[in-house]
Amino acid sequence: MSNSNSNQPVVSSAREALNKFKMEAAAEVGVNLKQGYNGDLTSREAGSVGGQMVKKMKPTRIMNFQRIDRTAIGHSMTVTYASMLQV
Repeated sequence: MSNSNSNQPVVSSAREALNKFKMEAAAEVGVNLKQGYNGDLTSREAGSVGGQMVKKMKPTRIMNFQRIDRTAIGHSMTVTYASMLQV
């Protein structure tokens, strides 16, 4: 059985961009991250940073539909649906 680390970015030059993204997400949720090891974080703090990163990465689909207004003949209204894609 091979020992592989799945924590490596697919593009090796993306590491700095991922670190910057993580720092921005931490600042948005009010978690103080430092460069290097952050073993003193609580599970809640670490989870909120990861959750914020996923929230920003997941695309949101927005669709607009024209719906006929059944209460007024000849009128229509625009209905907007927004949903996040589940992977």
